Amino acid sequence: MNNFHNDLGDLSDPGKVVEAVELGNISTQLLLNFFRDIYLIRRCEETIGDLSKSGEIRTPVHLGIGQEGVAVGVAKSLRKNDRVFSNHRSHSHYLSMGASIEKLFAEVLGKASGASKGMGGSMHLVDREVGFWGSVPIVGGTIPLAVGAGLAAKRDGEKSVAVAYFGDGACEEGVLHESLNLAQVMQLPVIFVCENNLYSSHMDMHLRQPSNSVSRFAEAHKMNSYLLDGNDVVKVATFAEKAIRRARNGDGPSFVEAVTFRWRGHVGPEMDLDVGVKRSAEELAAWMQLDPLKRIEDALRKNRNCEDGVFEEIKLAVDKSIEENLSLARAAEDPNLENLLGFVYEKN
Repeated sequence: MNNFHNDLGDLSDPGKVVEAVELGNISTQLLLNFFRDIYLIRRCEETIGDLSKSGEIRTPVHLGIGQEGVAVGVAKSLRKNDRVFSNHRSHSHYLSMGASIEKLFAEVLGKASGASKGMGGSMHLVDREVGFWGSVPIVGGTIPLAVGAGLAAKRDGEKSVAVAYFGDGACEEGVLHESLNLAQVMQLPVIFVCENNLYSSHMDMHLRQPSNSVSRFAEAHKMNSYLLDGNDVVKVATFAEKAIRRARNGDGPSFVEAVTFRWRGHVGPEMDLDVGVKRSAEELAAWMQLDPLKRIEDALRKNRNCEDGVFEEIKLAVDKSIEENLSLARAAEDPNLENLLGFVYEKN
């Protein structure tokens, strides 16, 4: 007997998510910034995918193409003194905070000028100057770190917040539930952002959980939560702003479940249909129709009368920036061998 529950409803069926992006009173310039940031992340990841396919990048890469709207929407309300933590699929979270493109490329190329001095690769990024405190590949590993950062923010009284990005697979780790409990009991300024893309590594949600919605875990801890379309950047920005404002005002943590879909496989540049369980070409094509980049562009064309030239100008500027930053990263020096163990411990 199958006891699986589709608690996401239409959000889990790309054929039924037909709601257009509502722009509301958001300025056209901010909406164009959303478009630019999504396009920037998309092109950076496509570039990394191409470099991986050619063999120039040898580190494993986990691409979040198709999910960019979540990070861009959340980052809109974040500040440089906030503390953001992420997982193995972290390029979008890193870039959405305004972190260095050159340092990202240098890191995946193993260069000394990389975000982690060329010693960490794609899954170990950091740029604390913009509020990105780090990513690690241990599933759920940064969630309690964000809670600790939230405790520090509360004790400091500086009205900053902590953010933990993770996927639906991390919701099966005990540390998430411990973290939710502690954050709620202590009313910490932490935003838990789950990018629910319906796959964890190589397994579909229905093979792992009795329900395809994970915000039910927040409800179990009496925590404020939002369930929303993660491919609608405006909706993500709207609800993330509410959650972040609550946290800054001392009203405790929130859980944001953003339903989205990754286009490529679990690891590597390929557009895999076989991700452990077979997903159909029709399913992938249907989710690609909900492309967060296309949806914000369509809304701007329809409701703000933005024409081809506006988008082409943004794309040309981004493409030029990516080309320049990749050239700088390629020209950077390799790490010294004596640094192999030099960054293991931090000196006081």
